[in-house]
Amino acid sequence: MFGKKKQTPSIDKDQLELIENAQKRIKQKKRLYIHFVVFLIGAVFLIIANTVLGIGEDFKIADINWFVYAILAWLFLFVYHFVNVFITNKFMSKDWEKQQLDRLVAKQQQRIDQLKANLLKEETKIAKIQMKEETQSSKISSVKNKSELTIIVAAGENNAIGKDNDLIWHLSDDLKRFKRLTNGHHIIMGRKTFESFPKPLPNRIHVVITRQKDYKAPEGVIVVNSMADALDAARKDDNPFIIGGGEIYKQAMPIASKLEITRVHSIFDDADTFFPEINTSIWKEISRTTHDADEKHAHAFSFITYDRK
Repeated sequence: MFGKKKQTPSIDKDQLELIENAQKRIKQKKRLYIHFVVFLIGAVFLIIANTVLGIGEDFKIADINWFVYAILAWLFLFVYHFVNVFITNKFMSKDWEKQQLDRLVAKQQQRIDQLKANLLKEETKIAKIQMKEETQSSKISSVKNKSELTIIVAAGENNAIGKDNDLIWHLSDDLKRFKRLTNGHHIIMGRKTFESFPKPLPNRIHVVITRQKDYKAPEGVIVVNSMADALDAARKDDNPFIIGGGEIYKQAMPIASKLEITRVHSIFDDADTFFPEINTSIWKEISRTTHDADEKHAHAFSFITYDRK
């Protein structure tokens, strides 16, 4: 009454393809075997036909019996058949293609893994740099919140502050003012500025910034490798001072809260170190005292104090 339900093959597509491919290879090898047997029988027949039966006995090409050429031609066909079955088909089959594809995929995976490893190294390196910057920023913010960072400098009208790691002038009142303001405080400086002193200045804590990891300094001198570390070393001081040189001033300008400037009213063209330009939109002058040149001072100068707006 009812027709039989059609059976669904239990073999999946990949298995069926493998079976069909195996059957095809069996047929190819059978044909090659038959070819070989026929070749042997045919070669024997051609030799007998020529030498025993005398067929084409007088037909020669370049003094060589015709059956030799016939056997060589047949042998060429057999070799071609053999190469096609066991070499060409083996290396150009689906299995061979799959092997090549797997190798390419493996190589690409190796490259991907290497790129991932390199990327992980770069991300780790960037994360360390960011952490270091955040730590330094935290140290700077901590010091700014707890103390007043002051830059103190004597600079010419063209912002010249020195030559060959030394002052260009000698102003007695400026030195006295420097001593009075910095007395009892931390003074932060670069290595070259520190080395310009005959010896550490009395009653002040010296903080020296240098890139040299093994820099040796006298006892009591604090050696650090960055501005953030210098400010951290002076965190207990309510008013540390930045005293030079040029690069240290540049680093301190964005974070300083006060400038104590001795403006020397002369231009010094032979200077090799300069103070950064003071941006009056950021800094507000709150006091100024001017001194004329006299027997103790070769140049006129002014003591000027700026506060950050």
